[in-house]
Amino acid sequence: MAQYVGPVLFALFLWWFSTGLILWLDGLPRRTYRWSMLGASVILVVSLLALFTTRADETISGAYIAFTSGLLVWGFNEIAFLMGYATGPRTDPCRPGCKGWRHVGHAVGTILYHELAIIASAAVIAAITWDAPNQVGLWTFLVLWVMRLSSKLNVFLGVPNLTEEFLPDHLAYMKSFFRKRPMNGLFPIAVTAATALAALIVYAAATAATPFEAASYTFIAALLALAIVEHWFLVLPISIVPLWRWGLRTHVDAEPVDLARGSQTSGEHEPPAEDDPRTPENHWFSEWFEACHARLRSHEERVRAEFSR
Repeated sequence: MAQYVGPVLFALFLWWFSTGLILWLDGLPRRTYRWSMLGASVILVVSLLALFTTRADETISGAYIAFTSGLLVWGFNEIAFLMGYATGPRTDPCRPGCKGWRHVGHAVGTILYHELAIIASAAVIAAITWDAPNQVGLWTFLVLWVMRLSSKLNVFLGVPNLTEEFLPDHLAYMKSFFRKRPMNGLFPIAVTAATALAALIVYAAATAATPFEAASYTFIAALLALAIVEHWFLVLPISIVPLWRWGLRTHVDAEPVDLARGSQTSGEHEPPAEDDPRTPENHWFSEWFEACHARLRSHEERVRAEFSR
């Protein structure tokens, strides 16, 4: 039973916590982004090494490590996207009235580098685990990729809940590609197909020959089920935002963004100037810590003000 309950709870916690942590870091001052990105890069390397090391590990612990590593590689790509390091060549909103394939092309241009980075990440994971028995990391990454791509397409085609709260100010131009409507033709197809696949994976987990296989299939089924739930939140009359309200606290009183500078044709994140007194190279950790502490202190003051009323 442990090979079923443990992976479900672990997948649920890691999905919830990692998403909130990324949102929390993304809400910090932009001058801290490069240090967050540096930390994410270190985690990326460690995760790829872990996937390589456990590629032949057919134990339950091997499944846990591979699942966690695959999810962390995905997290690296999400951080790079949300912080503006890997978005696309287009950083301007689409003009009103733009539609058809031209509108599609503009939308692709806003996320092109991000999608190419995901393809490269998937290729690296596939290469280092090629023909190995432990494919949990690759399956994890592919499930996240396919279901996130489905979410992007559904938001582009139109859904009631766009979850715009998760999009940082410096990516506000992407909202011009969001469409609010009751439903679109892709949603029922995507959800039905994903649900059918999840049912097959659950059956494979229930009839698995070894604890490793049972845990592996359970991890993937749980992650796919969570992605399906996320899809339903796009159309149900309830918001998924409260699940990560704690991660969005740093988005309150965020630093103002110069949208003119943020709309560079290069699509790359502009780092702070080297002579910026706020970012001394020899005190980067102190700066990052102070920024985090300032956000927490601001939230504490707001909570105290609420209780004092």
